[in-house]
Amino acid sequence: MKNFISSLAASWKENDSLLCVGLDPDPAKFPLHLRDKPDAIFEFCRAIVDATADLVCALKPQIAYFAARRAEDQLEALIAHIHAKHPGIPVILDAKRGDIGSTAEQYAIEAFERYQADAVTVNPYMGRDSVEPWLAYKDKGVILLCRTSNPGGSELQFLPVGAGALHGGMSASPSANTPSSVTASPHTPLFEHVARLVSQWDTDGQCALVVGATFPAELRSVREIVGNMPLLVPGIGAQGGDIEATVKAGKTESGSGLMINSSRAILYAGKGEDFAEAARKVALETRDAINRYR
Repeated sequence: MKNFISSLAASWKENDSLLCVGLDPDPAKFPLHLRDKPDAIFEFCRAIVDATADLVCALKPQIAYFAARRAEDQLEALIAHIHAKHPGIPVILDAKRGDIGSTAEQYAIEAFERYQADAVTVNPYMGRDSVEPWLAYKDKGVILLCRTSNPGGSELQFLPVGAGALHGGMSASPSANTPSSVTASPHTPLFEHVARLVSQWDTDGQCALVVGATFPAELRSVREIVGNMPLLVPGIGAQGGDIEATVKAGKTESGSGLMINSSRAILYAGKGEDFAEAARKVALETRDAINRYR
């Protein structure tokens, strides 16, 4: 059955790419010729997509950039365009949802049935029952926050949780991707606890984790915990994450396993009518820079 993980694996291979382009459209940064168009957000993102689709392993629209401008219809149209014109490229809806089960069911309908996303980012803070509605869509990907790229993430994600906490909520059998040698220490940081929990929840091979490029040591420790589970890695480009350190810390033995996201550095590489060509140039350079270290 075709699903998010198999589509991602195919795009890693066919496009020889670990690059994910984030679609965070800010009309204030658009070229002047687009700014007064009623469908400017769609037109901008469509041009970026068409210019870069053969260079990426995934595309990641950020829902807030659309919803804040009442452009949800343009988001629907954009994802439909990607599926129609670039059918091998999985679409990750970056929504970071997290709520009780009954509400999560509605969010899952929104992401997977309304928008037709192939995967969605989810906040695991409310525990397994808040994630299960997403996992009910067996062909979809569920990408859970683990070690985020922002500096403030350390305020919570580095707190020690203790070995005893690792037994909570883990009634499912471990994923085949999880190395059996992994053990918990009495001072396990919260982000490692999340990685172990998600490895236990991932009984159907749907899950991935968000781990920032700004923390390569933590990225390496998460890779050791989760085996071959895919990792969505924001933080290169505008946020300053180092590509070499990211790839070496996070890649699997086969040289894949990563969706390394770049948004602003690619989207706004050009300011004129040739903005899509400028975006393609930076995307190509970024993909090739990543591949040097695979």
